[in-house]
Amino acid sequence: MKQIAIYPGSFDPVTNGHLDIIERSSKIFEHIIVAVFCNPFKEPMFTMEERVEMLKEATKKFKNVSVDSFDGLLVDYAKQKNARIIIRGIRAVSDFEGEFQKASMNKKLDPNIETLILMSSNEHAFLSSSVVKEAALFGGCIRGLVPPNVQERMIQRIKEIRRMKQKQL
Repeated sequence: MKQIAIYPGSFDPVTNGHLDIIERSSKIFEHIIVAVFCNPFKEPMFTMEERVEMLKEATKKFKNVSVDSFDGLLVDYAKQKNARIIIRGIRAVSDFEGEFQKASMNKKLDPNIETLILMSSNEHAFLSSSVVKEAALFGGCIRGLVPPNVQERMIQRIKEIRRMKQKQL
């Protein structure tokens, strides 16, 4: 049986930290599914379709990586895809508690699911989608923090946001 792992996230937007986890995971597993989900508690900058599109572009060099989207329970999605491994990345000790809680809940919902937690590489330890969005919204340089295709899309989206706010004033 092919060993399939799922790397879930909102990826709003995908960062070079995410890509680091994808690349490292792709060397461990036969197939990685990068699964974009809609977090109902967050207001995304990009639609799910846009995030999937940006991820497909950013991961096209990885032959054993595919990109998909889902809603609902991750363990149900994993069963549909015949995956038993969930990959999660953590940047610092502060991330561990939340990831431990998610992994424990997933294990409760499906005892056949295992979670593999990868530490972020040092150069990406500070990097999150939220930090990148905030920097970009306030005019900071995000070069090297996100893939070039994402940087271009973010610049365009921020211009759109500013135009909309100007019209409201």
